[in-house]
Amino acid sequence: MTFLFRLICRVCIALVVSVPAVEAANWPRWRGANDDGVASPGKYAVKWSAEKVLWKTPLPGKGCSTPVVWNECIYLTAPIEGKDAVLAFDAGGKILWQTPLGAERAGKHRNGSGCNASPVTDGQGVFVYFKSGTLAALDLDGKLRWQTNLVEAFGRDTLFWDHGTSPVLTEKHVIMARMHHGESWLAAFDKSTGAMQWKEARNYETPLENDNSYATPLVLRRDNKESLLIWGGEHLTLHDAANGKLFWSASGFNPGGGQYWPVVASSVVVGDVVLVAHGRSDRGNGLLFGVDVSGAGGTNHVWSRNDTGTFVPTPAVWRGKVYLLRDRGEVECLDPITGKTIWSNAFPKASANFYGSPLIADGKLYAIREDGVVFVAGVDGKFELLAENHMGERIIASPVGVNGRLLIRGERNLFCIVAD
Repeated sequence: MTFLFRLICRVCIALVVSVPAVEAANWPRWRGANDDGVASPGKYAVKWSAEKVLWKTPLPGKGCSTPVVWNECIYLTAPIEGKDAVLAFDAGGKILWQTPLGAERAGKHRNGSGCNASPVTDGQGVFVYFKSGTLAALDLDGKLRWQTNLVEAFGRDTLFWDHGTSPVLTEKHVIMARMHHGESWLAAFDKSTGAMQWKEARNYETPLENDNSYATPLVLRRDNKESLLIWGGEHLTLHDAANGKLFWSASGFNPGGGQYWPVVASSVVVGDVVLVAHGRSDRGNGLLFGVDVSGAGGTNHVWSRNDTGTFVPTPAVWRGKVYLLRDRGEVECLDPITGKTIWSNAFPKASANFYGSPLIADGKLYAIREDGVVFVAGVDGKFELLAENHMGERIIASPVGVNGRLLIRGERNLFCIVAD
């Protein structure tokens, strides 16, 4: 049996028999219930006006994190009067509670904030991280369970720009990764107490800025065991979620020695294939790799390309295909097994870039440009531009789709949009 045939079989089996860790009607973390950027089933709005939405709720301060949803309650982070804070809204946009934490450390990039990292929930608590270093857990009623400060414990990060890595959850722990120029690590904290359970060093020598990563780890569940997939520092690593022990490390992602290549887009997994984007596709030198996640690391690349990729937006995965949204609005549909392009197209060009990651809902791709324009395109078999919706404010967060409702977090407001 050839290696390619085995990969195809593994992907097909994963698509047929995989069981989501949580109900798909929730959106418990940044890229949704299955880390693929795909909305729960339902009819979603295609064309709308910012003045005619189901509701919009003003936010207390600038934030770039994406909301999460559990049982129709919406949780997000935002600064309140100079403090990091967590807010909860009901399905009608009414504020349920808001819990201030420590002092805010504001963003320095025009499209950054002190709360770039998105919350994550397991249905029992909400876990958040801020640029200030505050890592905290709250109960679903807003009561603070615990908080600690990773900047005070380990020093400030040396990232060129604002922290963006979101926390992720395993069965027992909340996981944080810091990948920058200096001591880089992966660490686990007890969900109930916040006590650090383990910390694994992750240090690699790279060209300038290539050790900076803003990507979010992935939790893989195979054979009833959890592992952590981490991309950054020009290495893709797989770790035991129980203790952080390194299973394997894959390298070879920068054969030309390019520099000023921080990692922003997170990786996505289809069956046993991991898609890894590197380089600067926004400057014409993007790289894209397919890596066998079931292998032993090293150079287990299945395929590689030097003519495509993505820099900031993380791809979406739908029906066994991968959808790239690049910074300048190009869209590409790929076969993850071979890496070959199925089709490519683009949204209308402007001076603004795309920073949010794409959402796929009801066979349509939703892409938000930083100037607040939400594009909708049909992508089932081909690309067809369907709508261009203007929200009237800057948007950096990624769109969320749950139960036929689109949630879009702008700089000033949280919007909820439904089909007519």
